[in-house]
Amino acid sequence: MKSNASTMKPSKKSGTPSTAPSKNTSSKPAAFVGPRRETDSMGDMYVPVNALYGATTQRAVLNFPVSFRTIPQAQIEAHILLKKCCAQANLELGELGKDKVAAIVGACDELLARFKQPALPGLPHPLMEHFPIDVFQTGSGTSTNMNVNEVVGNIASQRAGKPIGSKDPIHPNDHVNCSQSSNDTFPSSMQIAGALRITNRLLPALERLAAMLDAKAKEWDKVVKIGRTHLMDATPIRVGQEFSGYAAAVHYSVLRAKEACATLALNMPIGGTAVGTGINANVKFGRTVCTRLTKETGVKFAEAANHFEAQSTRDCVVDAHARLKTIAVSLTKIANDIRWLGSGPRCGLFELSLPATQPGSSIMPGKVNPVICESVMMVACQVVGNDAAITMGGLGGIGSLLELNVAMPVLSERLVESIDLLANACTMFCDRCLEGLKLNEAEATGTVEKSLMMCTSLAPVLGYDAAAKVAKEAFKTGETVREYVLRNKLVEPKQLAKLLDATSMTKPGGKGPGGG
Repeated sequence: MKSNASTMKPSKKSGTPSTAPSKNTSSKPAAFVGPRRETDSMGDMYVPVNALYGATTQRAVLNFPVSFRTIPQAQIEAHILLKKCCAQANLELGELGKDKVAAIVGACDELLARFKQPALPGLPHPLMEHFPIDVFQTGSGTSTNMNVNEVVGNIASQRAGKPIGSKDPIHPNDHVNCSQSSNDTFPSSMQIAGALRITNRLLPALERLAAMLDAKAKEWDKVVKIGRTHLMDATPIRVGQEFSGYAAAVHYSVLRAKEACATLALNMPIGGTAVGTGINANVKFGRTVCTRLTKETGVKFAEAANHFEAQSTRDCVVDAHARLKTIAVSLTKIANDIRWLGSGPRCGLFELSLPATQPGSSIMPGKVNPVICESVMMVACQVVGNDAAITMGGLGGIGSLLELNVAMPVLSERLVESIDLLANACTMFCDRCLEGLKLNEAEATGTVEKSLMMCTSLAPVLGYDAAAKVAKEAFKTGETVREYVLRNKLVEPKQLAKLLDATSMTKPGGKGPGGG
């Protein structure tokens, strides 16, 4: 929702907006319905009449007009889910009555159900207008925690037939925030959002990518091509072996994603309240909330072993994102190799044919570029950049100060973005590149015999120096290694046939007689 800053009178003393409604209504946005007056601990504040949030949220909207990017929807949903589980824990532990908890849970369930309704492609979910606070806000995420408290409270009021802003029957602080602090709820919802996003989006995408690469490795396992090291000719390798390396990298990425999920889910700050001591919360509160979260999501959540570490640092997020960065690096290797192997079609390697997805040039007719690979690699660049932001936000003296990290909103935004980018990139890579990827077998196998590095298998017989001379002389004469050796009668023909058997060279022990 847009700020209603245009409805605030500038203060003569400070030049900052006052809380009095402006008499000049001609400058109001077209969507503005009119103000309602609310109060919080700092006094009166005018809020758009149709907003589900309250005074504290509106103050934050006015205070932080920075990026006009909001906390990710994934974390807002996670925060609402956390509020639901907190209310249920408060009922179980006798901190809130049944009616209050039913009102909070009902409001949370309604919000979560509304979030499940699809939004228009490329546009924010309509419900996000009620969660308008900028990412670059208070470093603890207090503004967003209060935003959720107010929205949940107001939904509860609506459901009870009471006016929005009445704080009846549910008060945002006394009831929705019972046994909690922004200092333990915001980092907890950040970790919930990350763990659920990895589980529900990234892991399935990685597993599909791994399976597709496994299938290519199996399909092309008997095709022998020349290997390349330093971009120079090397010894033979099977195409299937090359692709098995890509598949293994993605299988390791699956493990890294699972480790990242566990790092986030098994160190939950909830229950530490303000500074980790758990003041105003039942000693069993954190554990009870995590049990509820596990039941709701199917993901194992656990209370932090040490709340002082869990709240004063964001090391778990730095750690988890470092694994995401490694996944991004692995994807660059695969995407870059495939675009190299598909280079051409006449003046490059052209061992692979990549699907033609769109025209590649505005000036060169018929040109087709490896755009999907390029897109994957740009995603990786962004994830690496996000890792730098998260690392900086976790540093002592910048984000982590004494009992609290104060760079959490930007950490959350970058974490969720990286997970989504990686998941989307994997899906796109499968759908628009790997599914239609073809092997040009003649091109792949045609360079094997010409490679001067076929002389490698001669070294055990002729010696390294003599084999090197073969390669150099064959290059000068334009002959293959086989032709040069036969012409100079350096090795008997039958033995040479075994030594230069390309398939044998791709197997463990493949080095000539008895190899393979």
